[in-house]
Order: sequence, then structure tokens, then C-alpha cells
Amino acid sequence: MATMATTTHFGLFNGIFRRCPYNGDPNTIQHSAISVVRTPIGSIVAQRRSKNKSYRQSYRSCLGAASKLGHTPGWTARRLNTSRRTKSHNITEKVNPEDLALLVKTEWQLSYVTPLYQFRHTQLRSYSRQLSAFITAEKQQGLAVEVEGAQTSFRVSFSVVQGLGETDDDAETVLVQIHSKPVFAGKDEAQKLVWSGWLTCINGNPEYLHSLPKDFTCLPLFGSRGAENLTSLVKSWFQQTFDCCFGPLEINQTCLQWLAALWTNCHIESSIQHLKMIWTLPVEPPLQITYTVNPQDAWELWNSVRTPSLESREEEETARSIDIEEVTRFMQGLMSHFYRHFRLDLSAGRLSQVSSALGSAKFSGRVKMSNSRYVLTTLSLLTECALLKMPI
Repeated sequence: MATMATTTHFGLFNGIFRRCPYNGDPNTIQHSAISVVRTPIGSIVAQRRSKNKSYRQSYRSCLGAASKLGHTPGWTARRLNTSRRTKSHNITEKVNPEDLALLVKTEWQLSYVTPLYQFRHTQLRSYSRQLSAFITAEKQQGLAVEVEGAQTSFRVSFSVVQGLGETDDDAETVLVQIHSKPVFAGKDEAQKLVWSGWLTCINGNPEYLHSLPKDFTCLPLFGSRGAENLTSLVKSWFQQTFDCCFGPLEINQTCLQWLAALWTNCHIESSIQHLKMIWTLPVEPPLQITYTVNPQDAWELWNSVRTPSLESREEEETARSIDIEEVTRFMQGLMSHFYRHFRLDLSAGRLSQVSSALGSAKFSGRVKMSNSRYVLTTLSLLTECALLKMPI
């Protein structure tokens, strides 16, 4: 298919509109628009086999209140918070460097997890042995659990990631790692990390956490990286052992807009380098828009929609709080600018991906945190998403 491109100039703005094959499918066309210089200011329904179901009633009472934010498809009547505080956190002194290196700059597939029944942080060594034996037993039954060739054995380790908790109500983050050695590896060759995952709760809803029976531990956000068959086995073991259930955690458009605003708000402290958004429009042929904004332009637009303006020290504390109306005005400003130059209404489509130097997030539930100072800010939002997605 021939490639067609046209270039247009609008004062300080240079736009590129190009046509090319979409995802390798000759029947699909991709259009991409990129702001490269100056931007003017302007489900799975899971039923848990619970021994105590009172957490469901408490969840309804704690998170069922109405807010200014509109309904989100598939989330019933529950909604995200309409405001949140944001600041950088220097966690390098509190979190083990090896654990932090694993969390940061790695793309994770997210899921939600219902409360774990009789989970104990003091029993992690026992859980390591149990999960290792479970994987070995599944392998002996002929199930496909090999990773990158035949494996001799799997070694599992559970550990606590100290220093991530924001409040006393948050349960300590748990890290799970699976190591293995190929059959033909040398005798002295060390086992390699073939799978990793974590369960966390950062700034979880306090009313809901307090309402849980004492035998339940809430670690609603689950991230995994590695072979899908190992992920399935780990989830299966957790479900059988702690009477919980897992479900996919998509990062919907509202959450992606929040992340775009939160990351842009951090630009002065840590340059975002770019703000890149991918939109999917429901037309024929399918239309995908890539929209990249200069970091300083994104910051100036964000600063212009903030209430109040950042002019005095007295307002510094207020500046750390972001409201949904500010996020909405920020996104409307970006979409209006795009419409003026390309006559495409992005609000008719769906925001499916956001990325900057601080991280990236996709609608499919894949997230990467690239700067340790903003790990807690990102995980707080994702914890809220996981709590809202859990079945009640």
C-alpha cells in the first residue's frame, strides 16, 4: 500500500498527518497526528467462595456514594475520587534497592484481587515452599509450565517490600519471585528469574479496610511479569489457598486522563520529556491517533487550568491537590487544539494509552513506572481502581 503524507504549518505549530498500514493488517489504516513543536495554550464476573461475606456489604456502603465524576462502563455505580493529593516521594532510602529496581522500569500486567482469607505476612517462608511444590506437582501432571525451554525445577520466594506503605491501614506489599535453571545449564550456573509479581495496597479506602473481618487481608492490586502459564498457576494457588479471586484490571479512560494530569503536574520537579497519548476512534476503517505534546507546552496548558493559579506560598499546599474539573479542562484543551488543526474530534473516541518519561499506562492493564519518586502516586490511583473493580 502506498504511503501518503501531508504537512501543514500553523504559526508555532507543526503537524504531520500520515497514512500507513495499521498493525500489519492491510485492511486497516492508521492515521497519526503529532504535535512536534509548540502547542498553543487553550469482564470477568467472579464469584468468590467466601467464608465471610460481610466485606461485600461494607464495600457497598463505603464506596457507593455519588460524586461529580460520570459513570464508568462496567464499574456499576461506583466512581473514582474526584480529587487527590499529589507529591513526589523519595522512597530510595526506605525501599530495598533491589526491590525498587524490579518495580521501576518494568512493564506489569495488572489484575485485581479480592481480600485474602487467613493470609499472614509471618508465613511467607511457608508460602514459598507451598507454591514451589504446587508448581512442581502441576509440571509432573504434564501441564505446560516450561519457560524458554525445559526447566529442571522452580524455586519460589515470597518477601515483604518494606517502605511502600502510605498509611497504617495499608498491608505491607508482598513480592513473589520464581527462579529456575534450564536442563542443560552448567552445574555452577545460578538459577534465573523467570517470573515476578507483587500484591499491594497503597492508600486504600480506610472505611472499607476497617470494615473487613480480622481474618481478611486486603492487597487488591496485583502486578505480574513473565510467562502467562506461570501467572495462571500463581493465581490458581492463591485462589485455592486464600479463598480469593482474580480479575483483569483495565485502566479505563478516566484513569488514563488522571495519570496524564498527575504526571504533567510533576514536570517542574522531574521533566516528563513528552506527553504522548494514543486515541482509538470507532470508525471504518479503524482510526488510531498518536498525539505527542511538547513538555513545556503541556505544563503551560496545565498551569492555565489550575485553580487557583500558583503565585504565592500560601497556595503551595492547595497546589498539591488536583480536582477532576482541572483534569477535564486540561484534556479538553488538548482535544480542542487537535480539533482546530485536524478537524478530528478525539472526544468521540477512547483514550487507550498515555506515556511520559515518568511512566506509561495502557487500557489493556499494562503499566510501567519509570521514576521511583512517583511510584506511590501511581500505585495509589491504581489501588483505587482495583478496589472499584472488585465484584460486590
